[in-house]
Amino acid sequence: MFRHSTRALVSGLCALAVAAPAAPALAAPAGGPPSPAPHTASRALHAQTLADLTTTMKGEAYAHAAYSLFAAEADRLGVPAVAKLFRGTAQTELNEHLREAAALSGTVGSSAANLRQAISGETYEHQVMYRRFAEQARADNDLEAAKLFSEIAADEGRHRDAFRAALMVVTTGRGTVPAPPKADVVAVPAGLPKVRSARTRANLDTALHGEALAHAKYMLFATHARQTGNAALARLWEGTAEIELREHLAGEAVLAGLVRTTRENLRKAITGEHNEATTVYPGFARRATAVGDTIAARYFRDTAADESRHAAAFQRALDQLR
Repeated sequence: MFRHSTRALVSGLCALAVAAPAAPALAAPAGGPPSPAPHTASRALHAQTLADLTTTMKGEAYAHAAYSLFAAEADRLGVPAVAKLFRGTAQTELNEHLREAAALSGTVGSSAANLRQAISGETYEHQVMYRRFAEQARADNDLEAAKLFSEIAADEGRHRDAFRAALMVVTTGRGTVPAPPKADVVAVPAGLPKVRSARTRANLDTALHGEALAHAKYMLFATHARQTGNAALARLWEGTAEIELREHLAGEAVLAGLVRTTRENLRKAITGEHNEATTVYPGFARRATAVGDTIAARYFRDTAADESRHAAAFQRALDQLR
């Protein structure tokens, strides 16, 4: 009952976020893309709570992506019960936890605001992040990673240009929203990392989290576009989201050795869920409580309880494999 009351409050915040006008952009933090401007739902939240909600969204988006890949590996190995568990948990992370965090933080604004937010992120990845990662990978003799990072940098530039064209349509009412791009789907088999240096491994981890979050946010933006009658923009968001997840993230996952045996995948999931349940989200809840962000604090506590249940379910699945 307590959980449902929190969701009702978050649903109201979602409605506010959809109706909110665009706010001016915030200053860019050092070493990263500009932060999205807060929308109506997030104006009263403390800066630390907003930062914790952003961290939450990154973690939940990454869990959704990783668990989806783990489910495919379990299917391949003929362990349908484990595949079903991973797939169901992945959907919870994306469609409940991340969506609630996005509503609380005011991630979704007007279509123009959403496009500006995406343009900022794609520009940073195109001009700065992936180019730097490629240069560092070449210096470390991780040539396969350097090639992938360079290819993704080019893709992100094309995404930025498509979003700029869509923004012109949205703001002027003239022209046509670009057609959605098509993903070149990459299979992700189980395997060891294909990179040598610790720096490239760290960059792959950053990239994986970024692509997972981009996919999740673009799907939220697509829902908003469809709800406000812009089907062409929704299709652009969805097509780009598919590339971020099934092409960019998947290619990075292969190099990072993200997917291992199903036992190893379950152990990794247990460790992550336990950490979120006992350390990450309780800490976020305490910080939110201390600054009076009671709805966010309740969300963090509820999510911690969910993650504890996930950890227990993964542990039971692992025990049954032995």
